[in-house]
Amino acid sequence: MIDEVRRQFREIEGLMEGKATPDSATCVDIATQGALKGMILPGVMAILVPIAVGFIGGPNALAGVLVGALVTGIMLGIQTANSGGAMDNAKKYIEEGNFGGKNSEAHKAAVVGDTVGDPLKDTVGPSINILIKLMAVISLVIAPLLREAS
Repeated sequence: MIDEVRRQFREIEGLMEGKATPDSATCVDIATQGALKGMILPGVMAILVPIAVGFIGGPNALAGVLVGALVTGIMLGIQTANSGGAMDNAKKYIEEGNFGGKNSEAHKAAVVGDTVGDPLKDTVGPSINILIKLMAVISLVIAPLLREAS
């Protein structure tokens, strides 16, 4: 990404002065490709863990994994949603004039916190929900095979 931004600053006339439009589609593509590559291992694990546990440990072990994923997923989802919302609300509270208001050191810190908090409340919780559902669906698909194996 850094190389692409530097390339655009070098090659696009007037970009540094704000007179030209950057090629943001290329940057979005680089970020998307990186995100997709980063999700391969977690996605494969969400599929393979229930299968491996089901066939190695049996239905009871698989039920334990699903309960563990559900309990930890709920706690993590609630925690990330609440902390993300708290960071967002802290920024809004400071912008109302508290703790020095806008352009204060507290506001600068709150903007950084909000930058961290927005993905927490908007993406982490929903993605954990999808992970738990995927593990449960995979388990239901292999359930007839586990019954035959035991």
